[in-house]
Amino acid sequence: MLLLVAILLLLVANLFIGTVKIPVADILRILLSAFDSSTLPKLPSPLGEGLGVRLEIWRNIVLSSRLPQALTAIMAGAGLAVSGLQMQTVFRNPLAGPSVLGISNGSALGVAFVVLLSGQLGGVALSRLGYLGDAAMSVAAIVGALAVMMLILWVSQKVKGNVTLLIIGVMIGYLANAIIGVLKFLSPEEDVKAFVVWGLGSFSRVSGDEMLLFVVLMCILLPLACLLVKPMNLLLLGDSYAANLGLNIRRSRMLVIVSSGVLVAIVTAYCGPIMFIGLAVPHLARALFRTSDHRILMPATMLCGAALALTCNLIARMPGFEGALPVNSVTALVGAPVIAMVLFRRRKDGIGE
Repeated sequence: MLLLVAILLLLVANLFIGTVKIPVADILRILLSAFDSSTLPKLPSPLGEGLGVRLEIWRNIVLSSRLPQALTAIMAGAGLAVSGLQMQTVFRNPLAGPSVLGISNGSALGVAFVVLLSGQLGGVALSRLGYLGDAAMSVAAIVGALAVMMLILWVSQKVKGNVTLLIIGVMIGYLANAIIGVLKFLSPEEDVKAFVVWGLGSFSRVSGDEMLLFVVLMCILLPLACLLVKPMNLLLLGDSYAANLGLNIRRSRMLVIVSSGVLVAIVTAYCGPIMFIGLAVPHLARALFRTSDHRILMPATMLCGAALALTCNLIARMPGFEGALPVNSVTALVGAPVIAMVLFRRRKDGIGE
């Protein structure tokens, strides 16, 4: 309940706080009249002349920027946190995260092919194509991530040990990074800059119909991930014990990897590679709730991930910053001390390892 209240308060703060100062009363008017913009100039306000123009500008800021960013942060944070929990469970490795199998690197490779080769092959840099370029980057990220995930699934049918699969995933990530490095070296400066900006991660790329589609997809994928709670609890007991209880180890491992991979692919396609959340939030949830039961950990991880993502998005848009800070920088700067403090307190209480 406290996490839900925190998410609600952070959502409100994301709407009210930003680089542009907007009076609280006018934000409330904008939210209440969100479906009827014609009423905005008629609303009473102490602003006097120019009320209609100012409210229309503020309306665009609130409804087209701040609200989509906040909703995107909630869904992306929850999805990455669940993906990290799934990876740490299936590999029984506390350092596993959404990028451990190279799926995030596959997304980056897909975007690199589209962004860095577009200017050379098509004569027009993708970064100059506006919404068409953003759509192409999203599609390329999904295709790259799913291609790597299919490769990982094929490999998982050939190997038995989790450690071998983990090492192969890391090697795939290194290979993707090597190809990206070659493409950067051969590409013009403008395309390299566009790719680097995409790699910094941002919750502000999603708006309008894209935001609605992203939210719908995550609302479908997150409940499906919750259906894997029972197999994930059995996987914690070890392969031998889980198999004796009737669990199909190979199929369960494949389902968890697919669920995690699809979540990472969708989030990376819309927001870019968001780091740290998937690795750290599961540890935060375990420390706060002091349990390894995924029936509790799964919803707890979703809520913690959403709250942390909202906090980082709020800090990235604090007044005084020109534009917005890179989300990846904020996630580590804000999240790392919090996670460290919680884990040290847990160890001090005699609960940690």
